[in-house]
Amino acid sequence: MHALGIDIGGSGIKAAPVDVATGKLLAERQKIPTPRPALPDAVADVVKQLTTSFSWSGQVGITFPGVVTDGEIRTAANLDPAWIGTDAGALFGKAAGNPVRVLNDADAAGVAEMTFGAGVGENGTVLMLTFGTGIGSALFTQGVLVPNTEFGHIEIHGTDAEKRASERAKELHDLSWGKWAGRVDEYLQQMEALLSPHLIIVGGGVSKEADKWVPRLTGIRARIAPAALLNNAGIVGAAMAATTSGVPDTSGATGTGH
Repeated sequence: MHALGIDIGGSGIKAAPVDVATGKLLAERQKIPTPRPALPDAVADVVKQLTTSFSWSGQVGITFPGVVTDGEIRTAANLDPAWIGTDAGALFGKAAGNPVRVLNDADAAGVAEMTFGAGVGENGTVLMLTFGTGIGSALFTQGVLVPNTEFGHIEIHGTDAEKRASERAKELHDLSWGKWAGRVDEYLQQMEALLSPHLIIVGGGVSKEADKWVPRLTGIRARIAPAALLNNAGIVGAAMAATTSGVPDTSGATGTGH
């Protein structure tokens, strides 16, 4: 079965059709910068552009960087407060002109990694973390997702962890790989103290350069593995959600909005 996966991030919105049986992209992914300000109608217009660019007709899965419950956006730390309370299922369904399902972005990436990537065969506690504009999280126990965890917002030194240890924080403060890895290491130690995971999967845009920072993470007892799907995990997980392929339905499926 095929579905279109759309991954909304703080800096870019990516999409590609996916074979959900294999996790493979069926065409080269397309990316459009996230509008500024990232208001609902502006982001919905990008969803429409991407759906149209693939001449897509069929199921569409869409990730969102915040808490999503029954298709409604509950938090939007890295987009715009106007999202809070928005029925994203209805909004995106109308924009895409196809049935859509909306879910948290890190949850989507985590499901993809557990099915096709670094988490395959892992039955213990697994924590997936995506480092980008913020820090997204997905928690699994015995292979089952605990949705909408949002662990990027735990406090370290009196501020959200993602303001210190996200990829954006690295760029904003012009941190070397060593200094940034030290901040990530400190954050992971906090997460390990809370959850005692067997495996931590690190993803997001910075995962493609994992060799520059993952070996510097020395304060963690859990195994650490870079995301095998790199920054495509969200797209794959979104497509899986569209077909309900192993993804808990916390999103609220919707029609086309017509």
